[in-house]
Amino acid sequence: MSHNISDFRIVADSAANLTEYSKVSFCSAPMKIITSEKEYTDDAALDVAAMVEDLRNYTGRSSTSCPNPDEWLSAFGDSKYIFAVTITSNLSGSYNAALTAKGIYESDYPERKVFLVDSLSAGPEQSIIVEKLGELIASGLSYEEICQQITAYLSRSGLYFMLESLKNMANNGRVSQAVAKITGFLGIRIVGRASDHGTLEPTDKCRNQAKSLETIVRRLQERGFMNGRIHIAHCFNEEGAQALKEKLLAHFPAASVIIQKTRGICSFYAERGGLMVGYALD
Repeated sequence: MSHNISDFRIVADSAANLTEYSKVSFCSAPMKIITSEKEYTDDAALDVAAMVEDLRNYTGRSSTSCPNPDEWLSAFGDSKYIFAVTITSNLSGSYNAALTAKGIYESDYPERKVFLVDSLSAGPEQSIIVEKLGELIASGLSYEEICQQITAYLSRSGLYFMLESLKNMANNGRVSQAVAKITGFLGIRIVGRASDHGTLEPTDKCRNQAKSLETIVRRLQERGFMNGRIHIAHCFNEEGAQALKEKLLAHFPAASVIIQKTRGICSFYAERGGLMVGYALD
């Protein structure tokens, strides 16, 4: 049984780098970046450039926080069918908070449904999932059919990333300060991927950006990518994003490649110069 497009809403935490999405009803649930000096809410009003510069000069501990269940409930609105897309549950409590909100929402409104999508990833892979959900909803499929198709789609999507700096990860306690300093001093770029378990793991160390971009292309070839969609999210590195897009289209001319900017939470982890590359094998 099909449903009206007005019955549906997509909600994603702000790790998806989206503050709006025009094809269907959409809401972003903001995450936060916290230091001892300031708290940054990752919404449309955030000055990402100022935050990135603040964090570059900050030497203390930093942390992030996810939307709480009440904030997820607020984002759900009053839609009949909701698809909630979260950053990987292995790096954040966002999925668990959304799960709590789902239980409350469906208990209060038994005729409504919430389907949670743990992206096992972040950033541009999340935005690809949102884009695919929008297409499935617009096609007139039923809620149940969309749940089945998006679940199958997740097995064909993935994420690679390139980092120039690990400073914020060190301040966040995810890597040691010694490793972060060596990486920055030697000019090494870290290339990595989101694993099947939703952890972010390094795969390669590269001496410069050009080699990093070539490595990402090679990793996609090894993954079997030939034709599909790619979202490149950059943290104030449009030149690198454009260079990567050109390399990708040279190898995969039938691919759909778009470039987007990282919002707050992804800028926190990617840092200035970083690239995140989400893909899906269509």
